[in-house]
Amino acid sequence: MFVDQVDIHVKAGDGGRGCVSFRREKFVARGGPNGGDGGRGGSVHLRASLHRNTLVDYRFHREFNARRGAHGEGSSRTGRAGADLTLDVPVGTIVYRLDDERLVRLADLAAPDSRVIVARGGRGGRGNERFATSTNRAPRRAEPGGAGQDCRLRLSLKLLADVGLVGFPNVGKSTLISRLSAARPKIADYPFTTLTPHLGVVRLDDERSYVLADVPGLIEGAHDGHGLGLRFLSHLERTKILVHIIDVSSATGRDPVEDFEIVCRELASYAGSASDPALPDTAQLGAKPQIVAANKVDVLDDPARLAALQRSLAARSVAMYPISAVTGDGLGALQEAVWRQLAAADGAHGDTAQAEAT
Repeated sequence: MFVDQVDIHVKAGDGGRGCVSFRREKFVARGGPNGGDGGRGGSVHLRASLHRNTLVDYRFHREFNARRGAHGEGSSRTGRAGADLTLDVPVGTIVYRLDDERLVRLADLAAPDSRVIVARGGRGGRGNERFATSTNRAPRRAEPGGAGQDCRLRLSLKLLADVGLVGFPNVGKSTLISRLSAARPKIADYPFTTLTPHLGVVRLDDERSYVLADVPGLIEGAHDGHGLGLRFLSHLERTKILVHIIDVSSATGRDPVEDFEIVCRELASYAGSASDPALPDTAQLGAKPQIVAANKVDVLDDPARLAALQRSLAARSVAMYPISAVTGDGLGALQEAVWRQLAAADGAHGDTAQAEAT
């Protein structure tokens, strides 16, 4: 089961209480206070792990508490610190704190083993030996332990992929990713076969590879919540380029040029990155470089449909590659084009980062 957003509650451990104690030994007069401090409470950490690819573990178990610190003891013994609690989440998880239904972004765990402390443990209370002075040699006071932080969190997973597949339902995205990678999504001849995103690694040779993401198909109005697009469009924000799959056969009864324009409007209208100002401008889906894959040429019954699409894309300076995901025709040229576009996107990103650094 793929789960990409959950709300959880975390509570750090309270600090241990300080101890009130006095040294009592035979032949030792006025031994003085020897109450130890309480131990600190355990903190709650979130850690990005490559061994997790979904947030399903937090769908039904949503309360997490770190251990509290032990109380101080006599003979100046400090209480044991509470153990920290580390929760593993998939790489690409964005962590928000829910403050009165307002989202406050805490961290973007985009790198493996990156971590963030979301709730700090309470400090241990001081024992009475801490309060001894020259005028108060027998203090009978100690501090209680501090309360550990507790908060509600929203975990939102955005997949890390180099290339995203977009297009209408049933245009062949799942078939394409299954041909190019080891991913095995459900494939059937009806719309919305894909209900969750899928990742696949495409290997051109021993030294060249990239990660491909297949998301559920888009329909008109997806940015307003129609169909399944709104929920899963966020997984495309981290991609560098988009491969737009268009069905050029007559099976759907739709016009390929109109399909391209509709999906482009939905990508441009998606406001996911606008609602999160911490994301870079490159997260805007409408601004990402596109490559169009004209699919199902093996069952093309009207060549004029392909020619019209090619003319329209040429006017927009968008590259088009006729393919058949079923037979494999044209897939080699498409993979090479995607690799060249990725190299160009990486170069542009490096130039931008260098300009910002200077």
